[in-house]
Amino acid sequence: MIPAIFGLSGLTLTDDERAFFRDSAPAGYILFGRNIENRTQLRRLTDTLRELDGRANLPILIDQEGGRVARMKAPEWPDFPSGAAFDALYERAPASAIEAARLNAMALASMLAEVGITVDCLPLLDVRQPGASDVIGDRALGSEPMRVAALGRAILSGLQDGGVVGVVKHIPGHGRALLDSHKALPVVDAHDRELQTDLAPFAALRDAAMAMTCHVIFKAWDPDLPATLSPTIIGSVIRQRIGFHGLLMTDDLDMEALSGDVPSRAAAAIAAGCDLALNCWAKMDDMVGIANALDPIGADSLARLEGAMDRIAGMHDERQFAALIDQRDALLALA
Repeated sequence: MIPAIFGLSGLTLTDDERAFFRDSAPAGYILFGRNIENRTQLRRLTDTLRELDGRANLPILIDQEGGRVARMKAPEWPDFPSGAAFDALYERAPASAIEAARLNAMALASMLAEVGITVDCLPLLDVRQPGASDVIGDRALGSEPMRVAALGRAILSGLQDGGVVGVVKHIPGHGRALLDSHKALPVVDAHDRELQTDLAPFAALRDAAMAMTCHVIFKAWDPDLPATLSPTIIGSVIRQRIGFHGLLMTDDLDMEALSGDVPSRAAAAIAAGCDLALNCWAKMDDMVGIANALDPIGADSLARLEGAMDRIAGMHDERQFAALIDQRDALLALA
């Protein structure tokens, strides 16, 4: 097994993808809108990936946050609220907001599990900051660290109860970035003392199963390398100060924040201390290059991966999807 998560090019596997995935044995896969048509097609695709891999608990990821980040779309699937909706409710009724976030996540997990998806890249623990890039914006759970942590924990709990692993992101925090890391490399000038605000939600949820890095330079910690590629930030900040010891994956390595070819980025991220390299866009040359650039997954990383996926073994709450949505909406109406 190689320590990489790969994307797929379309609604079904091509012959080249099938052969490459069989030979390279990636740790998991990630799905996007280009891979999704309807329930029947999507379940067939995820079943095909499991059959090809041989693992019943194969990590099949998706970014299904709600709001503007949703790969499974209406009319086949319902729309879900963004993080800002739970932040607004928390202002009036904190306990109701926490329960609404949990119910919402359980409904999301039910929807994903139905089609064979096992990992949702949610919740965002980025603390929203005034004047920052809108790449986070209303996706955030708020601008107060402990509120973000409380809602984030409820989301992780709801996802797990519904049979899906959550991924906290974007560690150690994307909330101050003035640029969209999809398009450029953000540099954060804040002092270490100020950055404690950004770290706080991740520290509160240090026991999460999985986390995703951010492609952001933090001058207080490493003036040269973004978090994804920085041994200092991964070792001293993420693993030690935050205390996160779960599975650490990169954000998408194809984003324009990073320089150099994609296989070199993957190798640098793994060398820096990430467990898995995430490559989303199904470009065969890049995927082959990554497979050639990486050694097999290490024992510690494999143990973290298996431990994360074990958390959802048998965790399928049978409550009706419609009832979860109704209960959530009744709480959100309080705002």
